[in-house]
Amino acid sequence: MSKFYDKPSSDLLYQAMLELHSAEECREFLQDLCTVSELKAMEQRMEVAMLLDDGLIYSEILERTGASSATISRVNRCLHYGANGYRTILPRLKERQK
Repeated sequence: MSKFYDKPSSDLLYQAMLELHSAEECREFLQDLCTVSELKAMEQRMEVAMLLDDGLIYSEILERTGASSATISRVNRCLHYGANGYRTILPRLKERQK
């Protein structure tokens, strides 16, 4: 893990996110914290992760989301070799959608 993520100042962000109580609070917090393009990129990555997890192929994901092949590839690498963040959250999101 990068030394950046070991800093106490990094924990402040993660702890702040854990204090949010609703999707609306999270949306407002992220809108204050991120630029529009950063937020759109994160939203797109989540959508790409869901679609990859559902078994869609790159061309289908590109057509549905407009994500670049580099973004799709990056998300796919994280799904398989990342810190398990997507693997933790995707089943929870899918359970809520039922």
